[in-house]
Amino acid sequence: MTVIQNSIEINKPVGEVYAFLADMNNHEQLMPENIYNWTSTADEARFTIQNMAKLSLRISERLENQELVSVPIEEAPFPLTLRWKLEAVSEQSTKATFVIEAGLNMMMKMMASGPLQKLVDFQVNKLKETLG
Repeated sequence: MTVIQNSIEINKPVGEVYAFLADMNNHEQLMPENIYNWTSTADEARFTIQNMAKLSLRISERLENQELVSVPIEEAPFPLTLRWKLEAVSEQSTKATFVIEAGLNMMMKMMASGPLQKLVDFQVNKLKETLG
């Protein structure tokens, strides 16, 4: 399993960050420009990654103010789990870690690791920018 992750500190209470991430409708704001055909509900999101694949994700686990886990609803190009881990640094500050766990063979790892790392980096920075 390939694990790709990044963390960032956000000047918001953990409950506020969790509430934002717990609604899949909000995740569209965290996506790069190469994501289109976005549709979502509070629990699911469907979208297309330009020149790559269509993905449908569902929040499969919720640990309030600690972790959100999303998994593919339909067949994905490879086994995939996305996790947002949250940790209160103080009353007004939260450490958010975005983790992608991907079952990649060597060939896929060479092709997909870079774009997946860029996605993780983009999303943690966009989360901080969005929540201020």
